[in-house]
Amino acid sequence: MSTELTGHLLISNATLFDPNFRRTVVLIGHHDEEGAVGVVLNRPLEVTVDEAVPPLAELVADDEALFEGGPVQPDGAVVLAEFTDPAVAGVVAFGSVGFLPDEVDDADRGAIVRARIFAGYSGWGPGQLEAELAEDAWLLTPATPADVFTAEPERLWDGVIARLGPTYAMLRSMPSDPSLN
Repeated sequence: MSTELTGHLLISNATLFDPNFRRTVVLIGHHDEEGAVGVVLNRPLEVTVDEAVPPLAELVADDEALFEGGPVQPDGAVVLAEFTDPAVAGVVAFGSVGFLPDEVDDADRGAIVRARIFAGYSGWGPGQLEAELAEDAWLLTPATPADVFTAEPERLWDGVIARLGPTYAMLRSMPSDPSLN
């Protein structure tokens, strides 16, 4: 199997009721036969990076929110960045956007154009994501830097669905909790 999902967005579909992923947009940072890993892009937390992980605050704007990256290792920090030189990234997701390796020297930090910090990440074991895609739990579209670093993360899910075209207009208007319909 190829890594065709790396660099794509997973957009939660109406059939996905897992509260960890309801109405989320997930960037797949790496995907192969061993599984997939990514981060939820549209769940800013009520805490700033400076408050939660002060050593990483210099990588982001003042008062930048920490994001909930997913249910795996929520106490761990994951740094997603856009680089002037993608070779600095530990893992390249697409183009010049990738994940910072655990150890970064000051010279490499200079290659960071902008960054976002996530608490935890999302992960799928071998075949798990493929099974969820086969069940139509997720919609797929290529990611863009504008998706990753949106100034309005709470509107990302709706915006990405809109980009998929009029076929998905009904999905956008559904309530978060279908029992309220």
